[in-house]
Amino acid sequence: MLLILGPTRWGVFTKSGIIELHGATHDCLEVLFRHVATVPDNLLREPLAGFGFPTVWKQLLHILTVEEGWVHDLQCKPFDGWREEDVPTMAALLTEKHRIRDATRAYVERLNETELNATLAKRPEGWFGQLRSPAFILLHVITHSFHHKGQVVAMLRALGYPAPDTDLQRE
Repeated sequence: MLLILGPTRWGVFTKSGIIELHGATHDCLEVLFRHVATVPDNLLREPLAGFGFPTVWKQLLHILTVEEGWVHDLQCKPFDGWREEDVPTMAALLTEKHRIRDATRAYVERLNETELNATLAKRPEGWFGQLRSPAFILLHVITHSFHHKGQVVAMLRALGYPAPDTDLQRE
């Protein structure tokens, strides 16, 4: 685990708040992934112009590989990333999604409030930009997921498979 310094200028995030937001994010992703599972596989790999990751499949891989990679970085664990062939099916992708969700939650559970909110003292290898707290980085993982989830929803509309509501999950 990385050593930490004092509180961040961004304020204090609660562990329960980060866990709740992260869980809600994965609930929304679950709706999307289950809808994507109904789309013909060849369409998931159909390139669409105007997107940084040009296929639905690459967008989904990107969402998950970023979460796993950043959480590994926070723990100074090596991470080689993924290739498309690493998760060839929707079932495999859902399994990885659940594993990553659980690993992120376990990481947050191990932190105390001070560790969660303290600016990192050491820059993970290959990382650029300003040092932040784990809470700030996890919040970025959450917003990053929603950004790309929105792109997947737009792509699915273009492919003729509009997604159900993936944002407001009801209890």
